[in-house]
Amino acid sequence: MKAVEDEDILEEDSPQENGVQTNQYHTISPPLSPDIQEEPFSTYFEDKVQVPKAVNQTFSFRKLWAFTGPGFLMSIAYLDPGNIESDLQSGAKAGFKLLWVLLFSTIIGLLLQRLAARLGVVTGMHLAEVCNRQYPTVPRIILWLMVELAIIGSDMQEVIGCAIALNLLSVGRIPLWGGVLITITDTFVFLFLDKYGLRKLEAFFGFLITVMAISFGYEYVLVKPNQGELLKGMFVPYCADCGPVQLEQAVGIVGAVIMPHNIYLHSALVKSREVDRRNKREVKEANKYFFIESTIALFVSFLINVFVVAVFAQAFYNKTNLDVNLMCNTTGSPHQDLFPPDNSTLEVDIYKGGVVLGCFFGPAALYIWAIGILAAGQSSTMTGTYSGQFVMEGFLNLRWSRFARVLLTRSIAITPTLLVAIFQDVEHLTGMNDFLNVLQSMQLPFALIPILTFTSLTSIMNDFANGLVWKISGGLVILLVCAINMYFVVVYVTSLNSVLLYVLASLLSIAYLCFVGYLAWHCLIALGVSCLDCGSRMQMGLGFSHHTDIYLLNDMETDTVVERQDNALSGY
Repeated sequence: MKAVEDEDILEEDSPQENGVQTNQYHTISPPLSPDIQEEPFSTYFEDKVQVPKAVNQTFSFRKLWAFTGPGFLMSIAYLDPGNIESDLQSGAKAGFKLLWVLLFSTIIGLLLQRLAARLGVVTGMHLAEVCNRQYPTVPRIILWLMVELAIIGSDMQEVIGCAIALNLLSVGRIPLWGGVLITITDTFVFLFLDKYGLRKLEAFFGFLITVMAISFGYEYVLVKPNQGELLKGMFVPYCADCGPVQLEQAVGIVGAVIMPHNIYLHSALVKSREVDRRNKREVKEANKYFFIESTIALFVSFLINVFVVAVFAQAFYNKTNLDVNLMCNTTGSPHQDLFPPDNSTLEVDIYKGGVVLGCFFGPAALYIWAIGILAAGQSSTMTGTYSGQFVMEGFLNLRWSRFARVLLTRSIAITPTLLVAIFQDVEHLTGMNDFLNVLQSMQLPFALIPILTFTSLTSIMNDFANGLVWKISGGLVILLVCAINMYFVVVYVTSLNSVLLYVLASLLSIAYLCFVGYLAWHCLIALGVSCLDCGSRMQMGLGFSHHTDIYLLNDMETDTVVERQDNALSGY
């Protein structure tokens, strides 16, 4: 009875430390400036969305609507031009046979996004902020640089995707570099929509997703894919008569769907809702509604991806360059030179994909395809910029003005993207896209390992820490995803056929694997492999408890560490 009374007192009269309320459900308080008693980082939200109160109600559509927004912004990463290109290549190279890979990748992505959302809801901090407080200086800086590389790679694909769409819509009048400049400019404009209200910004993203659904849905209805083959490919995990080409494409699907920076993004977006973290029931409720919303959002993104795969599977699977060349010549397309009159298998990207749609199904199909790509690129460019701001602010603890933050994070990707746009023509970007996919695949461990580590620690998540099943399944999923993506990297490097590049890749691989091993070591300790916890044994000699969480949190304030030590000794 005494414990229950104390719990009620803590919920009703929670003490304050430095202006931040603390409680039993959360032992980490967000970093707060001593001079400014407000949310320190207001990149995405100035005012939080209020959640309606409903007592003794299992499910409320009003509450679901209040929590709707972050999941759909997160789902944009599943619809960026890189994903669209992976979809159309999957359809053209493997038909409907790899739809089950897309389905399972989306489900795995949902489970990983769940961890990201829970971290943000329970702690009130996003992943970059938690990394900033938990890892020592050198690993933290390396981790930040790796995540920034992933964001730059993704941003380049998204900006160039917009530029390609503008080139198609203008019938080649807007060059690639011109489209890049237009995209960068209008992204600055759209990013400040949240000044007119967070819900208006989220509505704008909803509009862009609707444009994508209508555009790619139109192509789907126009082509009329075989529904039986589609369902078979989606639910039968088998690929008949598949070879190395299809295997590489399956690996590419996983790499395109699961994006490292999206984990950081989602953990930050959920902070936009007003949740009383002193109240365990409210935190649990927020986790439930965010998971439902994320499920709906990723289901919508999955359907849009299926539209693209099905269109190219039905219309262009087993087609040759000669087939397309003859059709483009018949319809008078000005792009027939893109496809040499030979019997080699058709190779398509988002640019050539629009062209072949125009040749086979008329100019309207080309322009509607370009509109869908433009919506995908514009929306993902905006969320990519938000990701860059959250990551930079979290890791570096920046206190800059809002415009300065947007300008810096936007500028980081401008230079390489412009260089590519100036020195590459729009017809020959496939090689660059493959390289950027490899770059992002290599960065996956730097998001997946930290999110599993921190959501498994009771000192961070308390009652909401991962259970044994989530620890084991999460570890296996992350191991599988990272292994698949490393295979993709190895295949790409071996295809370069250069001894110098092999040597350079080997040296970089050693440093890369050492750092991944360091993060994995911390993660295994958090998962309960106590035999690896040599750091805690060292701390025992200094008077600290042998407790995994304390070792991983050794850079926290002294009073906080002592508090957690007491909690650990008391069996908290």
